[in-house]
Amino acid sequence: MAGPLDGIRILDLSAVISGPFGTMILADQGADVIKVETPGVGDFTRHAGNKQNGMSASFLNNNRNKRSVAIDLKSADGVAALKQIAATCHAVVQNFRPGVVERLGVGYEDLKAVRDDIVYVSISGFGERGPWADKPVYDPIVQALSGLASVQGGSDKQRPRLIRTIVPDKLTAVTASQAITAALLAQARTGTGQHVRLSMLDSVLAFLWSSDMGAQTYVGKEVTQQRAASFIDLIYETKDGHMSVAVMTNAQWQAFCKVMDHPEWIEDERFATTELRDLNIDARLELIQSVLIDRTTDDLLATLDAAGVPCAPVLHRKDVIEHPQVLAADVLREHDHPVAGLLRQTRTAARFSGTEPEYRHGAPELGAHTDEVLAEVGLSADEIARLRASKAVA
Repeated sequence: MAGPLDGIRILDLSAVISGPFGTMILADQGADVIKVETPGVGDFTRHAGNKQNGMSASFLNNNRNKRSVAIDLKSADGVAALKQIAATCHAVVQNFRPGVVERLGVGYEDLKAVRDDIVYVSISGFGERGPWADKPVYDPIVQALSGLASVQGGSDKQRPRLIRTIVPDKLTAVTASQAITAALLAQARTGTGQHVRLSMLDSVLAFLWSSDMGAQTYVGKEVTQQRAASFIDLIYETKDGHMSVAVMTNAQWQAFCKVMDHPEWIEDERFATTELRDLNIDARLELIQSVLIDRTTDDLLATLDAAGVPCAPVLHRKDVIEHPQVLAADVLREHDHPVAGLLRQTRTAARFSGTEPEYRHGAPELGAHTDEVLAEVGLSADEIARLRASKAVA
């Protein structure tokens, strides 16, 4: 059964995470994603982090189900070859710094000239306008500027802290994948393409406004000093580890108090309503911690689960892959990569009852599909050989 995007071809000029993770989502859903990389160099993530048999986990986990074409975009012949590929594609994705694709001759107007209905997606750090448009950007920079690090710190008086995973990069990738499918739907309905622009800063601010910017929502009534949400988060220490207990509703609070043998807390005026429990959150969380510290995690899980109180153990990464819920969800799959060996990866998160995405192949070696793709778009064997001789492709 083909994936829901079967028949869609996407030209992927992006590198690292914000573009490749987004296009891999589409590749997993059936799109033919052609990844263009610099000959002899390739995507930065090919050379980063944990490796096996010369292939990095970072590259493998962001580029499966794609085909790799090695093209020198600083060569006129290379750009011409790229345009021939672009003419067969429904969409193009790039995450160069603003202005670079135009200088290379592969910007929106350049590729629109070879396919009028092209969907062209530009991913940047801060957008194409403004005093920060040309600044170099990495995930921590966006966490800092967006306010995410301050949110993670807990209050304006506390030391800001980074989230220890690259949320801006990955959130931008997910946002990009949705934007691409939306633009492809418009393309199918109207027969016209468009230029879709997306920045990491845009993505994170939209993400934060959903739940963390209430104090900045009412114009003219902004809160100048953000108070602490609580002195601790919802992770508690137990006798043998850590766990999370999230008591939100009145019924859950009452159940927690009863099952932990502190019914008097139900009558405590500080905790009578959701609003008061939030206002007095430090006192409430301190009480919760005081009754969890002397019992084991498994004991508490059994007790709280039986009472209907939301809870979970804090798992280390090595434990996640063996947890019964993760196994039951069948979210982790094993695949035998021809170069990297046996891999464990997640399936695509969304499941489709009628057009189930499939694992077609693992992340490609650099330039593994150059000849195959160029032949598909009409180049002869002699033309491909000439390009190889000129080092425009590899």
